[in-house]
Amino acid sequence: MVEEEAKSLPMELSEKGGVENNGFVQNEAFDDKEIDTSSQEMPRTCMVDVDPAATEEPALKPYAGMPKEVLLKFSSQARYRVTREILFWLIIAAAAVLVGATIAIIALSPKCLDWWQAGPIYQIYPRSFRDSDKDGNGDLKGIQEKLDHMTYLNIKTIWITSFYKSPLKDLGYGAEDFYDIDPMFGSMSDFENLLAAAHDKGLKVIMDLIPNHTSDKHRWFQLSRNRTGKYMDYYIWQDCVQAAGSVTPPNNWVSVFGNSSWQFDAVRKQCYFHQFGKEQPDLNFRNLAVQQEIHDIIKFWLGKGIDGFSFSAVRFLLEAAHLRDEPPVNKSQNPVTITAYSQLYHDYTTTQVGMHDIIRSFRQTMNEFSSEPGRYRFMGSDGDEKEDIEATMMYYGTTFIQEADFPFNFNLINMKNLSGNSIFEAVNLWMKNMPAGKWPNWAVGSPNAARISSRIGKEYVNVINMLLLTLPGTPVTYYGEEIGMENIASENVSEEHINSDPVVTFPEKSPMQWDGKDNAGFTEGNSSWLPVNSDYQSVNAEIQTTWSNSTLNLYRELTLLRSNELPLHRGWMCYIWNDSNVFVYVRELDGLDRVFMMVLNFGQESTIDLKAIVPGLPSEAIIRLSTNFSNAGKAVDTKLIKTEMGEGLVLEYKTAKPVHMMEAFQGNCFVAEKACYSSAFNLLYVNC
Repeated sequence: MVEEEAKSLPMELSEKGGVENNGFVQNEAFDDKEIDTSSQEMPRTCMVDVDPAATEEPALKPYAGMPKEVLLKFSSQARYRVTREILFWLIIAAAAVLVGATIAIIALSPKCLDWWQAGPIYQIYPRSFRDSDKDGNGDLKGIQEKLDHMTYLNIKTIWITSFYKSPLKDLGYGAEDFYDIDPMFGSMSDFENLLAAAHDKGLKVIMDLIPNHTSDKHRWFQLSRNRTGKYMDYYIWQDCVQAAGSVTPPNNWVSVFGNSSWQFDAVRKQCYFHQFGKEQPDLNFRNLAVQQEIHDIIKFWLGKGIDGFSFSAVRFLLEAAHLRDEPPVNKSQNPVTITAYSQLYHDYTTTQVGMHDIIRSFRQTMNEFSSEPGRYRFMGSDGDEKEDIEATMMYYGTTFIQEADFPFNFNLINMKNLSGNSIFEAVNLWMKNMPAGKWPNWAVGSPNAARISSRIGKEYVNVINMLLLTLPGTPVTYYGEEIGMENIASENVSEEHINSDPVVTFPEKSPMQWDGKDNAGFTEGNSSWLPVNSDYQSVNAEIQTTWSNSTLNLYRELTLLRSNELPLHRGWMCYIWNDSNVFVYVRELDGLDRVFMMVLNFGQESTIDLKAIVPGLPSEAIIRLSTNFSNAGKAVDTKLIKTEMGEGLVLEYKTAKPVHMMEAFQGNCFVAEKACYSSAFNLLYVNC
């Protein structure tokens, strides 16, 4: 029965229009020929009853790691699109606020102090600083060995005086070759190594350039005296009368060192002009080729990587072409007896029309090397006559034409006597005459002036350094003044030295006193070119680092205070009081309630009531620094501030009434780079 049903099943399907699938049935009797389906009916669709709910696609929900296709389905929903748009516009608004705030901060920020404004300049006379090769003469390698001394003192810049190849007349200020190093000081390689080492320690290096004259050994002069080509007029030549072994010069002009400034040359049979020694003929700056030579020298050293120049003797660059006699100071004096420089008014040999144009051209050449960020090239110059402050200020340039960054200020060196009043007068003379927006500077020693200890006394060394490092502007320290070195006694200078250079004095150029060993650690050789001062065992850098109350450590503490306190390196300075004993001034900054007051004694013991002088002054102030270290941190009564001879105090107090805002002191306050402090944002801004 079952078999019959099975046999009848295919027949039934066939009759109902179905198609038999034999694709998976092995049938040997199957006729493997093509089946014609054109006459067959297509199979009928098989309808199955299905629940409609079961055919709906299940709802998607967000889940971790969902693919992009799923994520996009959700992103098209309104609630995510609105959130995305809100976040987008918030980001745009925040970026706009950030850009606007940045622009505002830049626009409102004061000009940053440059490297030559940020810290002290340390002047080195290389022959006397440190001898590395035991020949008794300081050299460039010796300076490199002592760079850590500068960083210990927080010095920012070293200024090396002339080290060009030279016969060393006038101690090297007449160059034989501006492109070479004198063998006494080392080689060009030594210089390059020194420069690289200084830069590695964050120090800048400036050097001297005296363009007014050369040595008579210079190649230019040798060619000029022989009337060779373009060099014929590189120097100032004039006919002069020679008879019976004597020379009658073209006029009465006198050299700085005395006697006629004209020297007969037997080769050229003419007289050449020299403002200094006869071995230092003046260049002819009315010759444009000479000016170009100096520009090329500037470019050479800037190309080496030097950070700036101090141009010296620039007021002598031009002389009057008419060659008239200069007027005598004493009109009744016999002209034949005029032999000293001070006996004439130098109307025709200094500060001639066009001189400043030449200096400004030097500035333009230096600016070509100042475009790289952080590589501004500093330019300093000497000033004009000591008594002519207005002429000195012209070296700053004008509002529109840049000249020197500053002419070096020697007012504190040139004082005739020491007192609180004379210090005030020296400081005020510079500040009240300095053009608005320019930067002041101060020096208390130089290679051409007696040291502080010898000039005004040992007891005033510390207070002078305190003055130097708390005044506004750039302080300039001559080597050794940070330890209180003294001049050597003139009888210690040998006859050999005197005979070799009769126009130069040496007492302030004695070797640097590094330690208590032989020759004060200046040289390991048997002797030094000048004798070391006999006090070197107690006055030297090594021993003073161990003394808590030493001149060296006070200097270091002052430089640290200066660099860390905004009012001291860019704030207002206001004079408070001066008399025969003390000079008192404050340093303060807009927006900062902390004030520093300096009470410096340059006379005898003194007691002063500052609260009666300054309205609103707190009744008590704290001694931040003192020339006597044991007083630091003590409180003082501002009604009764006592100072001993040569004592200096840096007082600190808080007030909401700064002195520079008080009407009574309006004429006594100065600021070079004005800035205001915002305590809310901890930044400086200009629009106070």
